[in-house]
Amino acid sequence: MAIETHDAIVSQQFSPRAQAYLTSAVHASGEDLEHMARLVGEQPHARALDMGCGGGHAAFKLAPLVGQVVACDLSEAMLTVVADEAQRRGIRNLVTLQGAAETLPGPMASFDVVVSRYSAHHWQNLPGGLAQMRRVLKPGGLAVFMDVVSPGQPLLDTWLQTLELLRDPSHVRNASLAEWRTHLASAGFAVGPATTYRLRLEFSAWIARMQTPPAHVQAIRSLQRRAGAEVMEHFAIEEDGSFTVDTVLITGTRP
Repeated sequence: MAIETHDAIVSQQFSPRAQAYLTSAVHASGEDLEHMARLVGEQPHARALDMGCGGGHAAFKLAPLVGQVVACDLSEAMLTVVADEAQRRGIRNLVTLQGAAETLPGPMASFDVVVSRYSAHHWQNLPGGLAQMRRVLKPGGLAVFMDVVSPGQPLLDTWLQTLELLRDPSHVRNASLAEWRTHLASAGFAVGPATTYRLRLEFSAWIARMQTPPAHVQAIRSLQRRAGAEVMEHFAIEEDGSFTVDTVLITGTRP
């Protein structure tokens, strides 16, 4: 039996589910998207990159603000959905690009703005992907990263990573806010402010979006029922399995 690479697993996980991520309420809206738009502001001559664009929601938010937005993703199916939706919405300044963060195509200093939302926890090499995003960012350019973050405490971190991996084998790791700051600085960014949020995940929609196998759903629910008080409280685990995670929007600039 052929053993697939992680990038192939990521693409296979998301390609059949591209439409689900386009229509996902969790991905289509959020305070972080609005915050991102305010940070970027109107830059009619700017070129922006949405790395790991998924259903394209960050790219769609950027499009009215900048001259051009490049939506980049590993999955061709995702990029097709994004391109079709952009056309449907009348967005004419969006182009698509296939690639991984760690091997990001494109010349140095070719973007004024780079963003990534709910993608970095799938990257094989977070520091390497961040270094590539810094490489393609112009001096003085703005980087905005949005993702689910680990609470940092070992107990809570183990629970978060376990639930994520059972749901989706393309999951790598949710970094903590402290780790994000360290990785951004190591990649050469001047690290800016961070804003944290709490995001409720409705269980049935969360597993349906990724078409999690029934055996894995049962494992997740079994673990949740055996969670200790600290885990139950932090993740606000509900009777039906719905729970709440920490997310962050953190910025950086290229000196």
